Amino acid sequence: MSETMNHIYLHRLYAKRAELEAKLELYDARDCFGDEDVNDGTDCELRSRIDEISAEIDMLEHSRAG
Repeated sequence: MSETMNHIYLHRLYAKRAELEAKLELYDARDCFGDEDVNDGTDCELRSRIDEISAEIDMLEHSRAG
C-alpha cells in the first residue's frame, strides 16, 4: 500500500473509531433515560469493533514508524 493510501486509510480508521465511540457513548447514556433494562449486546459489539480498529491503527502507525 502506498504511503498516501496508507495515510488516507489510517484517517478513515480514526474517523470510524470516533464514530463508534460516539455511538457507544450514546448507548451508555441510555441509563440516564431509564433504558438500562435493555441488554442486547450492542455495547459489547461496539467495544469489540473499537478494539479491532484500534489494533489496526496501532499496526499501521508502527509500520509507518519502522
